[in-house]
Amino acid sequence: MDVLAEANRRRAEGAPMISMAVGQPADPAPLRVREAAQKALVDGKIGYTDALGLIGLREAIAAHYAEHYGVEVSPQRIAVTTGSSAAFNLAFLTYFDPGDRVAITRPGYPAYRNILKALGVEVVEIGTGEGISPNLTAESLIAAHEEKPLKGVLFASPANPTGAIIEDDELKAILEAARERNIRVISDEIYHRLTYDRPDKTALAFDNNVTVINSFSKYYCMTGWRIGWMVLPEEAVRPNERIAQSLYISAPELSQIAAIEAFKASDELDVIKQRYALNRSILGEHLPKMGLTLAAPMDGAFYAYCDVSRFTNDSMAFARKMIAEINVAATPGLDFDPLEGNRTMRFSYAGTADEMREAMRRLEGWL
Repeated sequence: MDVLAEANRRRAEGAPMISMAVGQPADPAPLRVREAAQKALVDGKIGYTDALGLIGLREAIAAHYAEHYGVEVSPQRIAVTTGSSAAFNLAFLTYFDPGDRVAITRPGYPAYRNILKALGVEVVEIGTGEGISPNLTAESLIAAHEEKPLKGVLFASPANPTGAIIEDDELKAILEAARERNIRVISDEIYHRLTYDRPDKTALAFDNNVTVINSFSKYYCMTGWRIGWMVLPEEAVRPNERIAQSLYISAPELSQIAAIEAFKASDELDVIKQRYALNRSILGEHLPKMGLTLAAPMDGAFYAYCDVSRFTNDSMAFARKMIAEINVAATPGLDFDPLEGNRTMRFSYAGTADEMREAMRRLEGWL
């Protein structure tokens, strides 16, 4: 966010800034989503909803699981949340107590670590990459548990910042290992529907007791609408609901009404995804040629995670120089990996193809 603030400051001063720093789609929400919100505003009936969300939206989410994944999920197990951020808060408060040990991957989304630590939970970071798997494995999960028992594990596939996807066989093995050891599993699937060479596979296809967190922010281009969801085990629904009632009351009704239409906008959204695929090919071709080796495969999401150690051992300073000298913003790896992120950078390709080409041209001339 510091990098973004600097990029925004320079843009406000008139600099031709290209931001590849934030995981936010360049496109607005689909037209039918905006039209539904406009109608709701005209009708004016916008207020509190049930803490678990509008039943119409929960039913639409359940239908999505049946249609997209072939998995049956009861709407009663779905909780609508104020973005995935609220979902993480609710899940952690529902499942973990201060002093519990919860595993996450490193590199990984920094909010996982920050929220867990704020709640007094001991964070166990399982390193990936370095010739190992770019993602969590059953073997590494078991090793962390044997060192000292884990209460939970949280992973994302596709992952942020790497874009790497856990293979189906490995995902199944992780869930089996966790179930055998009574480790609570939270699967972050916020980048689902943004995979390029294979279909999505929800963790619910292998284990009905997993807690899945998702959002309308990424594929559905609804970041500022602050609307997400959870699929909960039946016994967790009521505890989660009670905490949500105290913390949030409910997700914004306007966003809930609009989000129902998001599932009907695939034609528009898949055009945007095709542009991400083009951007992915642009970065995949140019970054390695510049010596910015991909630290993980770009399986999904809209990120390229690169090793920049050929040029620097201080990714934050490298990011600041990029902004100052060529007006390109990217995210230092230290956000995602406090141990080895000094030599990595994350480039988001959620912008336009012209921006990606121009950013690569500037980088090539600079390096």
